[in-house]
Amino acid sequence: MKPYLIILVSLSLLLISCQNEVKVACVGDSITNGDGENKSFFYPVQLDLILGDGFQVLNCGESGATMQSDGNKPYWNQKDFHNVFVFAPDIVVIMLGTNDSKTDNWNAASFERDYQLMIDTLNTLDSKPKIYLCSPPPAYSSEWSISDSTIRAGVIPIVEEIAKRNNLQIIDLYNGMTRRSDFFPDGIHPNEKGNKIMAEIVANAIKK
Repeated sequence: MKPYLIILVSLSLLLISCQNEVKVACVGDSITNGDGENKSFFYPVQLDLILGDGFQVLNCGESGATMQSDGNKPYWNQKDFHNVFVFAPDIVVIMLGTNDSKTDNWNAASFERDYQLMIDTLNTLDSKPKIYLCSPPPAYSSEWSISDSTIRAGVIPIVEEIAKRNNLQIIDLYNGMTRRSDFFPDGIHPNEKGNKIMAEIVANAIKK
């Protein structure tokens, strides 16, 4: 076969391979996006490695983001929300609520309203993605006024109710990361080992 034909065939096979990949968008805050400059070990990267061939994972996390549109940094206003629509994912994994638990942010009615609106909005995508809802991991510190008690007694029950209402699966990262404070150096953000465990929990849910 002539060299240029080999190149054309190779490019065609690569294009077919990319088209067949299952695209996964990870929506979240800094626990998704990564805290600091080195984002190579954060959970979406680890998830991509664990899922392997046939999957493409995009990190759509935005540090400090809230689900609530009237929070101090609404995810709705961030470029990563726009990136989700450009990516046209087959799967969306949502993990928001940690920053909503902050003292100045938390409003149960607003959180429930905007979470449902987020699902309704994602359902308008032409790709018709399968949506997974994550309970946030525990907060082992009250740094930045983040409240574990609000996550546990406020955020998670609402996520569970919305999952039930919309017939969606919950990925339980709260209980999955309970009693693992050593994996959260600042009490909020997981280290490399913590991110790997989180990625494994998410991957297991996706592969079921």
